[in-house]
Amino acid sequence: MTLPLSPHTSSTDLLVLHTLRCIGFAGLPRLAAAAGLAPADVESELIDLAVAGLVTHTAGDFGGWGITEAGRAQDAERITAELDSAGTRAVVGQAYEGFLVLNPELLDLCTAWQLRSVDGVLTTNDHTDPAYDLRVLSRLRDFDQRAEDVCADLSAAMLRFRRYRVRLADALARAEAGELDYVADGMASYHAVWFHLHEDLLVTLGIPRH
Repeated sequence: MTLPLSPHTSSTDLLVLHTLRCIGFAGLPRLAAAAGLAPADVESELIDLAVAGLVTHTAGDFGGWGITEAGRAQDAERITAELDSAGTRAVVGQAYEGFLVLNPELLDLCTAWQLRSVDGVLTTNDHTDPAYDLRVLSRLRDFDQRAEDVCADLSAAMLRFRRYRVRLADALARAEAGELDYVADGMASYHAVWFHLHEDLLVTLGIPRH
């Protein structure tokens, strides 16, 4: 059940820094898409963050932006302060418990998408059996409906969490439209966005990843 809270809005520089912290090394378009901001706005913030020594840029075809150790430290400090200021730590913590209940199911779904049993032998799913893929996608849609409750509670607690609901829904819609990488393989896949949400929750609550 979504609680009647007033969502707390992150400053743009923190949103960019924190998004980079959660998705890892990334080019400008992917970072902007994940943050839900215009690329020009994100680039402007990144330049300022780079001057402050919080992010770095690598040029070239495989280049992009990365966060520094100083950036990680400042992000953790500011995210903690933001959460305490909003007074929603208990709500985010409860939503994280709901996330953990769902997490093993999504991992199983991704395994089922990438591997399948043929004559009792586990093999790579080459996606030549539409009926099999449809069954997995049906399970993913059912999963997504339950994940929506977790996202709703998080979004009510902190405005920046709303972006995950948008990204998950987009990945599912693209997968159902035939873009198969959007289940578990692409950088904007359902699994990738779920992983980013997991990372965000760990950082927000100050829980180390094991």
